[in-house]
Amino acid sequence: MNALYNIAVRLYDLGIRAAAARNAKAALLRDGRRLTFPTLASALEPGRRYVWIHAASLGEFEQGRPLIERIRHESPHTGIVLTFFSPSGYEVRKNYRGADIVCYLPADTPRQARRFVETVRPMAAIFVKYEFWGNLLDELQRHDTPVYLISAIFRPRHIFFRPWGGTFRRMLRCFTHIFVQDETSQRLLSGIGCREVTVAGDTRFDRVTDILNTTVEMPEVERFVAPSAFTLIAGSSWPADEEHYIGWFNSAPASTRLIIAPHEFDAARISALRRMPEGGAITLSELEAGQTPGEARCLIIDCFGKLASLYRYADTALIGGGFGAGIHNINEAAVYGLPVVFGPRHEKFKEATDLIQCGGGFCYTDRTTLDSILDRLSTDTDCRAKAGQAAGDYVRSQLGATDRIWNAAIAPLLSSDTDSDPKKRHS
Repeated sequence: MNALYNIAVRLYDLGIRAAAARNAKAALLRDGRRLTFPTLASALEPGRRYVWIHAASLGEFEQGRPLIERIRHESPHTGIVLTFFSPSGYEVRKNYRGADIVCYLPADTPRQARRFVETVRPMAAIFVKYEFWGNLLDELQRHDTPVYLISAIFRPRHIFFRPWGGTFRRMLRCFTHIFVQDETSQRLLSGIGCREVTVAGDTRFDRVTDILNTTVEMPEVERFVAPSAFTLIAGSSWPADEEHYIGWFNSAPASTRLIIAPHEFDAARISALRRMPEGGAITLSELEAGQTPGEARCLIIDCFGKLASLYRYADTALIGGGFGAGIHNINEAAVYGLPVVFGPRHEKFKEATDLIQCGGGFCYTDRTTLDSILDRLSTDTDCRAKAGQAAGDYVRSQLGATDRIWNAAIAPLLSSDTDSDPKKRHS
């Protein structure tokens, strides 16, 4: 990579270290990176071949998970190294059993990139959706390692398509093949000379369908919502979302129930959420411990990992993040045949636009528009059923990305590794 890129990477790394003194996430990233190479040294098996899969955070991990599990099922002798950039992904999935090694991605300096690639020596590398680390890509190319980008989506404003984006365009050319979500992305890449591109779709649809088929029943939640004429679930909720929907809930009929699954929480956040709904709230932990809801009409989810199963107990889902960096996973709710409601910052997500167009999704920009949407969905059962049907049909129409990527790239790669003894295949 050029000097400016390397300076920027080093400055960013120094910024993380400086921020670690006062920021918990930065501290986790700093400390986690220090453990990357010791973890690899102790866990890599001599003679075994590994596929390296990188996900920026938890959402990208769920996007890549169908392919990870396909590799594990179809080629169990192949090792899997899974890296994360963000603590939000690593801390939740550091014990994920579908990978042999889970660790943080090291800083993308020339030295660290060389050390990582020469330590893992992956037979292939798979990047999920985005994250373009120039030195790592250069090292993979130098080692003639096949590199794939999956479930990618590109827009005209991205730096690759700007006059000053030459460094990043060169990164794209390090990929052996790019699997994109839509034809617009394919056309954009073709315009800058990237020809090894296939429209495969988004593996997230395969993942949420897998979740639907293995959903966990929660009898306590089922009893909580049983008296409800309408249950709204707020998935991956942020304070900016709560400023809008809590007001609607407080004015809704007494038979209405609300489930809040905050995107991030600690004791202070849970305490603040308890005070917002009129009549109070109960947490899932309390409910599971046998406490009765009393007058509480609101359930607060105070643990991670259960949101995808909770959607089955709601009539409509409001997905958070639309007043921040961007909405969270709306497919997890839509797969249950629920209408999905979200804020205005959804332009990065093709599925949001598609769901609005097909009638399964609704965007709100303020309290007035949200009240109008929720009033209609909570009282007009025909409208709600039609929207839910449209959302479920849309998800089903998008299935198959994992198969396309597997058949085009991963299966041929693994099948070419014909020697069944991994020690003999090590080079």
